[in-house]
Amino acid sequence: MNRLYKSILFNWLKLSLVILSFLSMPMTSFANGKILATPGVIQIEGSGGGGLVPWAQLAGYATEDEIALSGFCTQANVKDFQLTSCGAQLNLYDRVEISFAKQNFDVDPLSLTLSQNIIGVKLRLYGDLLYSTWPQISLGIQHKSLGTPDIAYALGAEDDTGTDIYLAASKLHLGLLAGYNVLWNISTRYTQANEMGLLGFGGPGDESTLQAEVSVAVLLNKHLAVGTEYRMKPDNLGLEESNWKDVFVAWFPNKYVTVTLAYLDLGTIAAIPDQTGWYLSLSGSY
Repeated sequence: MNRLYKSILFNWLKLSLVILSFLSMPMTSFANGKILATPGVIQIEGSGGGGLVPWAQLAGYATEDEIALSGFCTQANVKDFQLTSCGAQLNLYDRVEISFAKQNFDVDPLSLTLSQNIIGVKLRLYGDLLYSTWPQISLGIQHKSLGTPDIAYALGAEDDTGTDIYLAASKLHLGLLAGYNVLWNISTRYTQANEMGLLGFGGPGDESTLQAEVSVAVLLNKHLAVGTEYRMKPDNLGLEESNWKDVFVAWFPNKYVTVTLAYLDLGTIAAIPDQTGWYLSLSGSY
């Protein structure tokens, strides 16, 4: 338990330094062409979107004549595992998003830490979240490299690297629900990743097929949003890998800082059931 508290404290110190570095920059340099909260938050794999699911929106508030730089740190704690994910995103003229995330996954029953790096690219293909008739559509790629492959291979994984490809569609409807704005996203992902890649890629029960991911959020006002996400996942290793669910609250005090709190239900991880808990993420945009 002391190790857990120290881990949380250390990661939040890192998180605070990231945010302070953003806040210390001149405010006039911030890309701020989009409406507050419309880019969403930062996903645990480093892409712009929700917490569990990448959305069609690109990270940051850059418009077609701006560049935006974002950074984030996330701490997720469930019954037997803790995940820390930190990284950065570059939005080039609201057309291309380039992202990087470093993940550390603490496995309490084995007293070990798994890690992986994720490099992502997202291309906006069509539309605008708010202004186009049809949803905004983006194509994304996340290349994952597992830095600790021994456990993955022992469980039957075929590789320590893999590439996810997803297509996402997002739309914001003004005043749709009793006068509140409603945002939805649907993503389709091709993946061979086991537990997002932390347990390697592929396996004896290879189910590298298309997986659906869905998010819905209601904007209670211009600073606060509540919502839920659902992410399907393959079960390549035969460990009853569960689909993921969350319920979240995101606070946007301004265009420079975002705080997200979520309740997580990750089901069974590595054959250990009942993995529920909490998720806290802090991000900044420049």
